[in-house]
Amino acid sequence: MVHSPERAQMKSTRPVLLVLLCFLAGTLSVLPTFAGEPAPADDILPPALPWDGAGLALAMAPDSDDPWITPAERHALQQTPSYDETFAWLDRLVEASPLLHKVSLGKSHEGRDLWMVIASADRTFTAAALRASKKPVVLMQSGIHSGEIDGKDAGLMLLRDLTVKGTKADLLDKVHWLFVPIFNVDGHERRSAYGRVNQRGPTHMGWRTNARNLNLNRDFAKMDTPVMQAMIRALGAYDPDLYVDLHVTDGIDYQYDITWGYHGDHAYSPSIARWLEGVLDPPVTAYLESQGHIPGYLVFATDNNDPDGSLIKWSSSSPRYSDGYGGARHLPTILVENHSLKPYPQRVIGTYLLIEGMLRTVGENGESLAAAIAEDRARRPKTVPLSWTVDPDKETEQISFKGVTWERRWSEAAGAELVQWTGKPVDRVLPRVEADKAENVVDLPAAWWVPAAWPEVIERLRRHGLFMETLSEAKTVELELYRLPDAKTAAAPFEGWSRLQLGEAGAVAESHTVTMAPGSVRVPADQDLGLLAALLLEPQSPDSFLQWGFFNQILSRTEYIEGYVMGPMGDRMLKDDPELAKRFKKALADDPEMEKSPRTRLQWLYRQTPYYDPRLEVSRTVGYFSYSAPFVVEM
Repeated sequence: MVHSPERAQMKSTRPVLLVLLCFLAGTLSVLPTFAGEPAPADDILPPALPWDGAGLALAMAPDSDDPWITPAERHALQQTPSYDETFAWLDRLVEASPLLHKVSLGKSHEGRDLWMVIASADRTFTAAALRASKKPVVLMQSGIHSGEIDGKDAGLMLLRDLTVKGTKADLLDKVHWLFVPIFNVDGHERRSAYGRVNQRGPTHMGWRTNARNLNLNRDFAKMDTPVMQAMIRALGAYDPDLYVDLHVTDGIDYQYDITWGYHGDHAYSPSIARWLEGVLDPPVTAYLESQGHIPGYLVFATDNNDPDGSLIKWSSSSPRYSDGYGGARHLPTILVENHSLKPYPQRVIGTYLLIEGMLRTVGENGESLAAAIAEDRARRPKTVPLSWTVDPDKETEQISFKGVTWERRWSEAAGAELVQWTGKPVDRVLPRVEADKAENVVDLPAAWWVPAAWPEVIERLRRHGLFMETLSEAKTVELELYRLPDAKTAAAPFEGWSRLQLGEAGAVAESHTVTMAPGSVRVPADQDLGLLAALLLEPQSPDSFLQWGFFNQILSRTEYIEGYVMGPMGDRMLKDDPELAKRFKKALADDPEMEKSPRTRLQWLYRQTPYYDPRLEVSRTVGYFSYSAPFVVEM
């Protein structure tokens, strides 16, 4: 067989293209070309603040002959083990201790197990038994961003001390601990020395996103990834009393080495928020301080280029994030953020002490926590804010802030002066704002309906644990349909989706008689997860399935008409309907471009006929954009 030169060249490039596509998909751990060895972090990062916390005594010396030294301790808390090394060590520990049980919650895109370890003094290991237990249940996860892996190495140390070493065994007297060492298991194995350059260790770390380049901490609402589906299934099955998400943050430099935040009492779970602030925070903060750490409430600078400007308190977020999702389903959820510029040993020890302090506090206050959860789950508000913003009319709070001095230095690379931190602590008083003003407040309907034509949305609602009524036969009901007059898709994809932007007109409700097909579902608002349902189904919610792009098919026009039909039909319509002729004349006067365009004139008349799709009103020439949303509201 003879191949043409063009065919031979195309064939030779296919393997290269395949490798490129695999790399772009995040499935290959391919390192970029870099001159020399990776730059030591201390050569480019701001100076580290001195630290010598008492908690260092918790770590075994690297040269210890103790069989239960963790892989990270073997390397002086400078390295973190791989997925296989992590679970090889954990398997030995689980086999050695009857207080531990390891369970797979599901598998990742690349087939790795999402492992969870259950630590229980009375060997309560099934979901049903844990839910029925009088002890509170705490579920913690590490590595949702797998470069931020402090929690994994801290957790291994504490699991050992709870069991085979026995130095912390009393913690399990009053609490069950569920621990996921690595959430983003695929990203964790994209390990290299070229991870988070703004972070002090470990020397090699995983990647922020998963094998399909999706950020798991943007996936709680839409639930695209199998590991997120597994985690949300576990949240429903085990129903923990506290859910803790362990991260590492960056941004401005400051003295705090470990911070955490949660939804405030202005948001969806006010009783839980008051419990977290009043019962959990004080003893955990005091314990960390007693061990030489500087804990603080989670804040971010409103402008990283103005470190002495205002701070924003983390107290509300959308349900794409762990704490936003937890707040919406009345699950006490804490977002922990260690500070990336602190050395890895300091961060690991701080996380160990934080976990210990939280487990102890929850164990001692389980009844009051359960009462707060019950209060929030019993709430049935009439309205719900779909997002939160900073109130410009609210007096700005002034807080004491443990910062670090800084100066501006010229950067030839940037061609500008940049903020550079000097490593010298300084206490300042800074303004702090909070996004606690409700916006996009909507009245809750009796229920939402989702037609059977959208089974992928119905399935995700089920996975979230929402109660739904499914039609076994067609039903005609009086409902409100949403129209979206100026909606359009975003210019660039986000997290794998072409998000839908509603525009200034937002969503406009119209009353209609609708026949719902068998398989359609009715989602009542009167349920424990009613607020979550609103955030997933109300069109103006930033994390609604509509805005994520699940229903973008509704933007496509699918029926047309020819001029040889619409011309004679339009002439007859104008002759027979003087009122229509009057409106047509006004439309021409208002729009000179329409007056000159035969196509646009006929399109205008076509829209007045019953042949035009009643679920799609669009004439791009004259700027009409009105789309029927595929789900409807029962009032």
